[in-house]
Amino acid sequence: MRFAFGDEWHARNAQARTDATAITQALANPQTRVLPVWRGKPHLAGDAVCWAAVNDPILKHAKAPFLYLGQHDNRDLFAADISAWEPDALDRAALAMFTDTSIQIHPAAPKGAYFGELRLAMVQLSRTDAALAATARALFNWHRTHRFCAACGQPSQTSAAGWERVCTVCAAKHFPRTDPVVIMLVTHGNNLLLGRSHGWPERMYSALAGFIEPGETLESAVAREVSEETGIAVRDIRYLASQPWPFPNSLMFGCIAHAENTELTLDDELEDALWMSREDVLLAWSGHHENVLPARKGSIAHYMIGQWLSGQV
Repeated sequence: MRFAFGDEWHARNAQARTDATAITQALANPQTRVLPVWRGKPHLAGDAVCWAAVNDPILKHAKAPFLYLGQHDNRDLFAADISAWEPDALDRAALAMFTDTSIQIHPAAPKGAYFGELRLAMVQLSRTDAALAATARALFNWHRTHRFCAACGQPSQTSAAGWERVCTVCAAKHFPRTDPVVIMLVTHGNNLLLGRSHGWPERMYSALAGFIEPGETLESAVAREVSEETGIAVRDIRYLASQPWPFPNSLMFGCIAHAENTELTLDDELEDALWMSREDVLLAWSGHHENVLPARKGSIAHYMIGQWLSGQV
């Protein structure tokens, strides 16, 4: 796997979303499966997501229609947001952490199944499971944060099997949000520029990143973000790869650029940034650097740094 969420091996079957008969028939099919999601955490078991039958008791907590994910292995797949469920013991402090290591076990779940943080599980899941879990998480977050019409302010409701929201008053349609982000390797000779944001896990450094503004190209966004965050001017900007990143709703465009200067002037968005030699990056990559931990496995940053270390970019 190059990185998580980067490949799809299921059919989205988008034409079925607005076909009420097709959705009804799919939900009546005993082969159909549903992925329970609790506050953004997919239901997991071992190295896979844990599916439920349509009539599984764990789904009774769903307060909205199931979200249609598509088809895989001749099965229709849905997701259900069961965030209304309140576990008996809940570590709210853990839920608020950058990386939530807590798990939640529903009393109706199969043995060994639990709700876990997708960031921690993404590298162990198959490409299909990871893509499906990412889609569900991103869409449920959009529904949670866009409950009212942007045109008139009135409540909206789920439509198109979870892929639209329609205003209950003015009938305006709203579609899932995806925020474009550039994430870039900045190199200067044998050195790589890495940074860390406030609140990140201790010692964790990664590639610089930032949101693309209206009217910007990828190249312009890379140059602007690097300059704003570090005072570095860049040239020879190239696109490398992209990754959906459902934390909460981003699409990461991976790029590489060459720095024209090396003196750093940091803005308030970064806690720190530093130049690292290829040798030091390799130490961090292998977990042996005393001051720096690499970008998380499964992220496009981790992938791009690996490509740079191996001389492929």
